[in-house]
Amino acid sequence: HISPKSVIGKNCVFGQNVFVANNVRIGDFCKVQNNVSLYEGVILEDYVFCGPSMVFTNVKTPRCEFPRNTSNDYATTLIKRGASIGANATIVCGITLYECAFVAAGAVVTKDVPAYAMVAGVPAKIIGWMSAYGDVLEFDQHGRATDSQGHVYEKNNEHVVRIL
Repeated sequence: HISPKSVIGKNCVFGQNVFVANNVRIGDFCKVQNNVSLYEGVILEDYVFCGPSMVFTNVKTPRCEFPRNTSNDYATTLIKRGASIGANATIVCGITLYECAFVAAGAVVTKDVPAYAMVAGVPAKIIGWMSAYGDVLEFDQHGRATDSQGHVYEKNNEHVVRIL
């Protein structure tokens, strides 16, 4: 079900039982697997992967008796270019998954995830780093790693950038 006030880029793929709410923005070449709901406040940039039955929330303090149902009540969740979210993961509203972040299946993400970080667990914690291509990065003593495509990454504290 695609709501009329959503914006969807080119060449996106949607599985069965997908819901896209009003005011959701989806970039180009995104893949949204079966049983995923994208609620108001969710923004997917280009090349985002949403695994089967993963969950986005959009209200920080939901209450049945006092519903939050205006645009002002919804927290924005930003999923940056190339990020991947595994099956049955939960993304709590108001956070950002930065470029090429990788969320393991079943993880519960409660805070921002840095670019190229792999996170897993409940709550999700950084367990490693992954290239844009999908290779696990092994950093040398100088904080550099090269993926199988020849791209070079540099790690500084808990942040990774692609430098070549």
